Amino acid sequence: MSETPETVMRAWFEEVWNQGREDAIDRLFAAGGVAHGLPGGSVDGPQGFRSVFTTFRGAFPDIHIDVERMVVDGDQVAVHCRVSGTHTGATLGVPPTGKKIDFCGMVIARIAGGQFQEGWNCFDFLTMYQQIGVVPQF
Repeated sequence: MSETPETVMRAWFEEVWNQGREDAIDRLFAAGGVAHGLPGGSVDGPQGFRSVFTTFRGAFPDIHIDVERMVVDGDQVAVHCRVSGTHTGATLGVPPTGKKIDFCGMVIARIAGGQFQEGWNCFDFLTMYQQIGVVPQF
């Protein structure tokens, strides 16, 4: 089966995030790839992304990302997704609250050779931090 931008993105969210398969990061994230717009800034390569993965999977072991819609244009893919989970770990730098999270985000990625080459992320982390009580809700 051909690794289209759509199949790579669906595999990314399902295998990496929903199934928690850290090994899928090496398969789907190019060695020279970069992801922009994540907490802490941009990350380079699979090893750089692994820190984002372990932080979020540690804080929300039941994290689940639903793909709401996807648009593909050549090697570019845009995804609107919904993130949910329960804050039961301390890897965000705050004690676990047991509170549920539910927020949206968008990713635009360039896919080549069956891997992420570059991605631009825009997630509503403010809402996430409000939901776990780190930032007051206005």
